[in-house]
Amino acid sequence: MPFIRVGGPGGACDRAELAFREVALEELDSSSASPAPDGAGCAVSVRNDLDVHSLDGRLDGVDAVILHFPAFTDGRAYSQARVLRAQLGFRGDIIARGDVGRDQALFMARAGFSLLEVDGAAAHGVSEAMNEFSSFYQAASDGADPVWRLRATEGRGRAAA
Repeated sequence: MPFIRVGGPGGACDRAELAFREVALEELDSSSASPAPDGAGCAVSVRNDLDVHSLDGRLDGVDAVILHFPAFTDGRAYSQARVLRAQLGFRGDIIARGDVGRDQALFMARAGFSLLEVDGAAAHGVSEAMNEFSSFYQAASDGADPVWRLRATEGRGRAAA
């Protein structure tokens, strides 16, 4: 299935043809997390009921973490992505797999996902969704300044003038 690389709110969406060699979580501490001879990155697939804090210190050599959305109504992977980015400092790709659609795309990017695994029909909708909102009320993993911070900065600029 093709990937869509998301770049946060207002960010570019590009189709990405990437190859990852998936390793099981149990193999993570072995040499299986080393780069593949064909240049494919190493990706570990994580169940959405796993406490990702258990991955702390185990992600060296891992290029991507695949998080699962078994159903539209199951959002545990959002929390996993946020923990990976904000608390564990993971800088590789975080991939959303499963029931991934247009309505969740922007929120996935804000939570820290960088790649969405979608079918060709959904790709256009994902691109549109990424540009629907330009401002947000809360901070997130995407680094976008929340509206309240932008307003405070704007107010200081006027007071100085």
